[in-house]
Amino acid sequence: MSGDTEKQYVADPGRVTELARDIRDGTLSPVDLVQGYLDRIAAVDGDVEAWRELDAAGALAAAETLAAEAKAGTIRGPLHGIPVGVKDIIDVAGLPTRCNSNSRADIAPATADAEIVAALRAAGAIMLGKTHTTEFALRDPSPARNPHNLAHTPGGSSSGSGAAVAAGMVPVALGTQTMASVNRPAAYCGIGAFKPTTRAMPGAGIALLSSLWDTVGFYGGRVADACTVFEAVCPPGLRGVAADATKAALAVTVLTDPHIEQADAEIHRATANAAARMGDAGHAVSTVASPVPFQAIFKAHRLTMEYEIGRIRRAFLDEPQGMIGPLLLETIRDGLKISDAAYQDARRSLDSMRAEFFAAFPTTDAFLWPATPKPAPEGIAWTGDATYISPWTALAGPVVTMPSGRVAAGLPVGCLLAGAPGSDFAFAAIARRLADAAEDHDTVL
Repeated sequence: MSGDTEKQYVADPGRVTELARDIRDGTLSPVDLVQGYLDRIAAVDGDVEAWRELDAAGALAAAETLAAEAKAGTIRGPLHGIPVGVKDIIDVAGLPTRCNSNSRADIAPATADAEIVAALRAAGAIMLGKTHTTEFALRDPSPARNPHNLAHTPGGSSSGSGAAVAAGMVPVALGTQTMASVNRPAAYCGIGAFKPTTRAMPGAGIALLSSLWDTVGFYGGRVADACTVFEAVCPPGLRGVAADATKAALAVTVLTDPHIEQADAEIHRATANAAARMGDAGHAVSTVASPVPFQAIFKAHRLTMEYEIGRIRRAFLDEPQGMIGPLLLETIRDGLKISDAAYQDARRSLDSMRAEFFAAFPTTDAFLWPATPKPAPEGIAWTGDATYISPWTALAGPVVTMPSGRVAAGLPVGCLLAGAPGSDFAFAAIARRLADAAEDHDTVL
């Protein structure tokens, strides 16, 4: 698209810490902040289609209350007055959770918040509405489009959340990841994302796809924004310090593996540029071959995911024709063909590969890896390639998407920063420091 069109749809949603500071200081009203995002939504979402349902009245009412509290010197938490978009597989009290499925077209509003929504409210956040998702967070697409080029997907399954933040319609949004559905939309849309340790965040109130893998994650305009939101709601079990985020030089491992050899040249340049910037900032960057084949991790991850989808969503096969999308039905049928023995073998294999992998890197603070083989594909029928992100979901540690430039056509490119399972709170600080050195929204690769 032309530069003028890009300017129309792509916008910086703002820095979470700065917005929260201004609300605390009394120089910004939560009401004005919410209204500004509603105005932006009215201006561009007719084309981007990131939102399934807005709760403008509810958000403005909450903003009025939070504005009065801030004026009186009462601040609920680090996200006081910050609006949030919620992926529409996550319950928000008073709003229906339709999961982009005909089977839920007439579902009643949720009667309670999902735990992650409750945690965000306790930190002071305002729920602005529900963002589009692929059907039940699998592969049947949503109508959302990439703000950098409306002819391209924003990625799935958290398509609306990634598009909403990239288009400046909300500063924070929730996604979920079973394979790649937090980190991939961030890479395609040129924004930051934080996927916590797999299965470590509370999943109550979120439509289930795979109990082994489903994990809620966070979007922000930059890496620091996504990290800030995670830190605000980080569960106690993830607050232990498993890495020293304050040492002068962080140890960054750039992994090589045949799994990523087919990436476009621009993708490899983005990773190399990020590594160079980190080295220039004084961090210790080394390049090491993976001791575990990522293709094996990817295959085992996909097998266990499909097995669980087949059993967890078996009842969808009994729905009337047209109620459930064809790609979800196909995955359910494929999953039911996988034997119990194969599933158990794959789980054991993943446990073994995970242990071997992290044992080989006792001093690594962060791993650097390309997020996707290519930029966002054209069209919205396919939500993109999960193969590079999936193994990191299976390795189970926190994974951050860092914007890392753009290709000549203007589409963004992202890299992953990954850590060891359970290191989340310290890793957020590590990712923030590395992004300070290497995050790049502008360089043409």
